[in-house]
Amino acid sequence: MSLMGLLFAWAGLAQTVTVVDITDLKPLAFVTIFSENPAATAITNEGGQADLRAFRSADSIQFSHVGYFDKTLSFQDIEKLNFTVRLSERAYSMKEVVISASRFEEKREDVAQAIRVISAKELAFINQQTTPDVLQNSGEVLVQKSQQGGGSPIIRGFEANKVLLVVDGVRLNNAIYRGGHLQNSITLDNTILEKAEIVFGPGSVVYGSDALGGVMHFHTKNPKLAYEEGKMHTSGQAFARYASANTELSSHIDFNLGWKKFASLTSLTYSSFDDLRQGGRRNPFYEDFGNRDFYVERFQDKDSMVVNEDPNVQVTSAYRQWDVLQKFLYQPSEQVSHILNFQYSSSSDVPRYDRLTQLSGGVPRYAEWYYGPQDRLLSSYTLKWGKGARLFDNLRLIAAYQHIEESRNDRRFRNDQLNHRIEKLDIFSLNIDFNKDINRHEIRFGLEGTYNKVNSTAFAENIVDGKTEALDTRYPDGGSTMQSVAGYITHSFEISPRWILNDGIRLSYVGLQAQFVDKTFFDFPFTEARQDHTALNGNIGMVFMPGENWRFTVIGSSGFRAPNVDDLGKVFESVPGAVVLPNPDLEPEYTYNLEAGISKTVAEKVTIGGTGYYTWYRNAITTQPGAFNGQDSILFDGVLSQVTYNTNAGEAYLYGANVYLSADVTDQFSITSTLNYTYGRIKTDSIDLPLDHIPPVFGKTSFQLKLPKFNAEFWVMYNGWKYLKDFNMLGEDNFGFATPNGMPAWMTLNLRTSYQISPNFQLQLALDNILDTNYRVFASNISAPGRNFIATLRGTF
Repeated sequence: MSLMGLLFAWAGLAQTVTVVDITDLKPLAFVTIFSENPAATAITNEGGQADLRAFRSADSIQFSHVGYFDKTLSFQDIEKLNFTVRLSERAYSMKEVVISASRFEEKREDVAQAIRVISAKELAFINQQTTPDVLQNSGEVLVQKSQQGGGSPIIRGFEANKVLLVVDGVRLNNAIYRGGHLQNSITLDNTILEKAEIVFGPGSVVYGSDALGGVMHFHTKNPKLAYEEGKMHTSGQAFARYASANTELSSHIDFNLGWKKFASLTSLTYSSFDDLRQGGRRNPFYEDFGNRDFYVERFQDKDSMVVNEDPNVQVTSAYRQWDVLQKFLYQPSEQVSHILNFQYSSSSDVPRYDRLTQLSGGVPRYAEWYYGPQDRLLSSYTLKWGKGARLFDNLRLIAAYQHIEESRNDRRFRNDQLNHRIEKLDIFSLNIDFNKDINRHEIRFGLEGTYNKVNSTAFAENIVDGKTEALDTRYPDGGSTMQSVAGYITHSFEISPRWILNDGIRLSYVGLQAQFVDKTFFDFPFTEARQDHTALNGNIGMVFMPGENWRFTVIGSSGFRAPNVDDLGKVFESVPGAVVLPNPDLEPEYTYNLEAGISKTVAEKVTIGGTGYYTWYRNAITTQPGAFNGQDSILFDGVLSQVTYNTNAGEAYLYGANVYLSADVTDQFSITSTLNYTYGRIKTDSIDLPLDHIPPVFGKTSFQLKLPKFNAEFWVMYNGWKYLKDFNMLGEDNFGFATPNGMPAWMTLNLRTSYQISPNFQLQLALDNILDTNYRVFASNISAPGRNFIATLRGTF
């Protein structure tokens, strides 16, 4: 190239601005740059870059990005900054785009339902070990844990198979998602998420069965194409993390290769967690609460009860996990794209910590109790078609297959028989969604079909001589299937800039078949269970924005959940001394929800708001005492156990509220706070009884400082009392793992920081539970981490 050519190239490069985040220096795509004199507009590319030659004579150039503070500079100011502009993120924004409410992109402010969005940037900064920990850290979802390797989210008093998990448009809830405490969210790798969206309240119109309390939709990152003509785009990130409370050692790497029309994204994560140390500063009224005083070891083919030298170390809670993601993107044009998505998650054996702490007659009840490796395989194909047609503008098709394998393995103390119960599932699903814009109307409609096949086997193994024998299965031994077909249509109408109407309707069919073949262990009076259910669900909501930054919402919605194989056909011990038996006559559950919200933003910096709701709960499935062959107790696993059944309890109700505050005191310092309250009861002829899964009042208050290359947050997590009178004694509130008065209130103080050493390296340091408080989250059977020092080194390329 000639000297003159080099000079022209340099001049062009010198007028290319790069816009980055102020704290982590990451480039910001889709920043709008404009000036009035001269009239010019530009938008940054994936590398955060834009050409400013058209702005050379401008005295006022504005940089604007959703979720960030606007910045206005002259061209000369930008030259002095070496053509690098840093933007600071807002603490709260209603302008961000959400997908989970309708399966298509729309502004959050246009949706009547309450939605919490956790971005990739926030996920990296909060730096949580697992996805359940991410949800707990939001301050708006409570997460129960029965062991370290798990986490069961509770949304508005609904938990397990009454809230819906979705990843990349594919529902994770399956035929054996149980009604107690569900630990499956642990199989989602939060390190590769683009964002997580939590929709509060019934979501059955868009998502069908199970979405009674809400929907948690996790979006993994997509491969990125090359954004510069003729150049391959390569990028990636990696981190290594250590945490002291459980001697965590985690490592992650992902890398992207992108060309003009084809791109690949690969992600690998490995984590090792040692036994978890609980807090040492205890409630003076319950000084021994949560102590791990013993554990079991085997010496010369004999189990022994061993004294734990440090009762704060929760021995037999350690486990390991690994996650793999591979995505391929082929985009022949801007209107059409194809994505292949492969996800695999597995683990070591995961000890069921709560069962390993139980005593019977002064000795351990179990010598072993563990979940086998939790294997989740997902493969899906997604087609996005934006060329339009007469009946639709955009089409999205997702065809998916999942294979799930899990097992429960237990052995009584000083008993050589190890019981193995293994479940395998094959799940097929197809979603086709369309949208059509007609003037001020946005219409979305679609079809969904799912098929679940469950195979349940069991055997008992003598650990001394290796001999095996038959054992009762957890689910129907002849196999089970569950299928669903549904169609829906939703509609959004911008009546005016102040009034927006949301409405929708869905018709669903759910069928279930289960075969009970072997009657050696339980002589059930039936050999088959068959169910066919249809449900019609709807919602209607209104958003009113009268001006002066006021926003009002009201929504009425219904939800339903068809009984699955776990509800209808399982045999298991729910609480010590009680066994749940199959009930083929279960009916679907229904909810009818009414909620209203209000928010006010002052000076575009302070937002305060709240949402209140009331839910009528019909045919609620709860556990009730019963009889089997005329007996109220039977032998199960060698123990005389009370007979119980899952039954439709008739009527229940819940109500509650969430209030929140978000204040950008300055562009660098912000305060956020959220508080949640839920109350739930089952109606009876005499007195209303507590509904299980209802959390105590809980919330989070945070103070965040954002400076060039530095980010810091000090936050307080808090929970109120859950008194024993509010526990459901037959359900899943786990009163046996609380104090005699219930689950005590608690509060933790926490601090985390990040420092951008260079554009490619970042150091994160955090100290969780600074005061080393000893506590348990409601219904949890393992204590939370004590004081926890966390160090993370991140790198990008």
